[in-house]
Amino acid sequence: MASDQTRTAILAAAERLYAERGFGDVTLRDIVAEANVNLAAVNYHFGSKDELIAELFVTRSIQTNRERLNELKAAEERGGGRAAIEDIMRALVGPTLRGCLGPDREGSTAARFMIRASIESVPPIRRIKNREVDHLRKFAAAMRRAMPGRDDTELYWGLHFALAMAHHTIREKERLLRLSEGKCDLDDVRAIIDRVVTVTVMALTMGEAAVSAPPPARPAVMHGRLTRQDL
Repeated sequence: MASDQTRTAILAAAERLYAERGFGDVTLRDIVAEANVNLAAVNYHFGSKDELIAELFVTRSIQTNRERLNELKAAEERGGGRAAIEDIMRALVGPTLRGCLGPDREGSTAARFMIRASIESVPPIRRIKNREVDHLRKFAAAMRRAMPGRDDTELYWGLHFALAMAHHTIREKERLLRLSEGKCDLDDVRAIIDRVVTVTVMALTMGEAAVSAPPPARPAVMHGRLTRQDL
């Protein structure tokens, strides 16, 4: 088998096994047996199990982040350099949710691998997530243009919570289905994206109003002894 074919076979086998069984239960020997290669080939191309996992995660993440940035760019072009905050949030969470949810995607090996990566978040994946934030800075910059004068801290929290809602929905979809007794439709990905965007924008805009509003008056304190009925 040619070197490139060997590398591709290892990646495909590893992604398939990790998606099915998780990172902890799959050994390098399982992967080489699935790929029909020898252990030396894995060590030659990747060096270690952690490096193999990192390669898979980076490859899938690059695809998602490219889609995010393309959608962000299109939104800003439509807005003459300033996208609406709703469109920014849609570009942020849409590719992730579309990639992992819905009858057309959630059964794919790529989607199941990324769901597994979200659930288990093993050390090589955590290191990459903590390091690779440049694409998120571009979203933060777009949010500043969309909401000039808004405190940076609030924008970062809004971005963070939007991502958290998207990833939690992916990780806990079975729990939500059971909790809602099937009322929450996890196949309607467009509606899920709309909900995440709506809640995030509401939090950002309500927070803006709260910052500009005067503090509420403190209630008058009645002096005297409190009774049980007062509590």
